[in-house]
Amino acid sequence: MYAFPLPYPGAITDVAGIDVGHDSDIRRPTGCTVVLARAGAVGGVDVRGAAPGTRETDLLTPGNLVQQLHAVLLAGGSAWGLDAAGGVMHWLEQQGIGLDTGHGLVPIVPAAVIFDLGVGDGRIRPDAEAGYRACAAASRDAPAQGNVGAGSGALVGKLLGQARAMKGGVGTASVSASGFTVGALVVCNAVGDVLDPATGRVIAGARTADGHGLQDTRAALLAGHRPQHALAAGKNTTIGVIATDAVLDPAQAQRLAQVAHDGLARSINPVHTQLDGDTLFALGTGASGRNADMLLLATLAAEATARAVVNAVHAARGLTVGTQHWPACHELARR
Repeated sequence: MYAFPLPYPGAITDVAGIDVGHDSDIRRPTGCTVVLARAGAVGGVDVRGAAPGTRETDLLTPGNLVQQLHAVLLAGGSAWGLDAAGGVMHWLEQQGIGLDTGHGLVPIVPAAVIFDLGVGDGRIRPDAEAGYRACAAASRDAPAQGNVGAGSGALVGKLLGQARAMKGGVGTASVSASGFTVGALVVCNAVGDVLDPATGRVIAGARTADGHGLQDTRAALLAGHRPQHALAAGKNTTIGVIATDAVLDPAQAQRLAQVAHDGLARSINPVHTQLDGDTLFALGTGASGRNADMLLLATLAAEATARAVVNAVHAARGLTVGTQHWPACHELARR
């Protein structure tokens, strides 16, 4: 599927009860990705970035009425992309999936979006039909990674200006231990650089002025370098879903979403900035029938998240829109 082998194995669909589908818009690089829990899942969320674009996140606060959700939507198109959640709801209703209110089914579909309106024609963005198509395409197969779905227009390393950024994308990975499986799916559109947590080396991010090397944003900032381009809040974000087959309650699901952000901190620098809307959801399908060992699950969640980020940029392909080219990490590696 990819020109280069990905560093980390597995996918979020290794978690029993989870399906994933993408819809990519061929008119410009944008799209949406849906993570389905057809039988329902206990959900949690944690928002760390200061400029999020989200839907139904308050519903996941422990103690609130709704105890299960049925899908999570990740989309491009900034706030416009939240419209795709309506298509996800429509598809789920047709399948007989949703909260039974006594007056019809109401599928519970939280969502988060990235800003990709500056890549191609920003008037084109995911809508309800795109969300519906993503559901129709969903399966238990390992999902495609890189320039697909919500990752189609994702870029990374924009702190020195979008022209010196590189291609981001969607990535997934999974980790299993002691009878539990945790998988992550991440859409990486970060303002910061992506690092390999195993080495600490920057593998994708802001490029040098000649475009042929990596600047290392962290080192540049520590040396007193100031960004040369105005950056608007909300134009960068890493969003994702962490799923496990463990039995979780809402408070445990929220905690899993919180600790999964440790994986972002290991693989993106800087992260959780005023310019990002970093948001992670957590799902517990309970398919293993085993109660959570939260210390173990927290470790697995952070690891799977970091690995998914690395896979996202390794799976990405270079993107050209007009005269602008955003290289993938393997293009710089070949120079």
